[in-house]
Amino acid sequence: MLELFLGAETLSSTVRLSVPLILACLAGLWSERSGIVDIGLEGKMLAGAFAAAASAAYFGSAWLALLIAICVSLGFSLVHGYAAINQKGNQVVSGVAINMLAAGLAVVLGNEWFREGGRTPPLPGSARFMPIDLPGFASLYDVPLLGIIARIISGHSLLTYLAIALVPLTAWALAKTRFGLRLRAVGENPHAVDTAGISVARLRYQAVIIAGIFCGIAGTYIATSLSASFVRDMTAGRGFMALAALIFANWRAWPALWACLLFGYLQAMGTRLQGVKFGNFEIPVQFINMLPYVMTVVLLAGFIGKSIPPKASGIPYSKDR
Repeated sequence: MLELFLGAETLSSTVRLSVPLILACLAGLWSERSGIVDIGLEGKMLAGAFAAAASAAYFGSAWLALLIAICVSLGFSLVHGYAAINQKGNQVVSGVAINMLAAGLAVVLGNEWFREGGRTPPLPGSARFMPIDLPGFASLYDVPLLGIIARIISGHSLLTYLAIALVPLTAWALAKTRFGLRLRAVGENPHAVDTAGISVARLRYQAVIIAGIFCGIAGTYIATSLSASFVRDMTAGRGFMALAALIFANWRAWPALWACLLFGYLQAMGTRLQGVKFGNFEIPVQFINMLPYVMTVVLLAGFIGKSIPPKASGIPYSKDR
């Protein structure tokens, strides 16, 4: 039983399933720290996943697929930035529109280009980010306890290690660099930043661009590492889970990592518990699959009133106000 809940396979799967959540959560962190609410994380990840899978199927290159996915996600981010910053529109409505647009375009273009009902063709290994066995870790697999740790750390794709590395980098950049401090100031008091002669719009656009890059990486990971093709709505609500994790973490990078790992663990357990019987009782598959989404609702209901967002979050900036 302990092997089922805390075994190397379960914990390694937790890491793999947490990667898109971590990237999307960090994307939301950058955006919302600058005062731009980003409900469109789901849509940007989905657009990135489709762009990555379609590009990898056509060109046969995972790296080119990553670059194209980032560009596509960045395009959606700039549309959201233009609506929120220049036009001072409702940021929630803009994000929802991006989600709907990405979901529809991916299916329509996929069906038009590949004629497989919105899917893309299966990707060969050369067009994917495949797992990497870190040097020296294979020799530890049979060692008690160390073997479990080695299996959790090794055997992931390059994008997994990139996602983990971006957590301390984000935490450091927001807390220690001039750019990060200015970005946080924009999210708290944009009038003070503007008075100091710093462009509020430029800083917010920079945050939106970073969010787009992270979502593009997340989409690429989903389509070319976690899976081997694009299927309709394959992000499966991960963008909203990332937002819930961000609120639960109170807009901080390290707590966001642990929140995303919690969601990843629930998803991993949903896969591991399918078909498992406890005595004569078998847990229904539907109940297992809904656990991450129930946790999303619980976290939002329990912490949305206790977490304190940036003061200027969701408020369009105008010098006249």
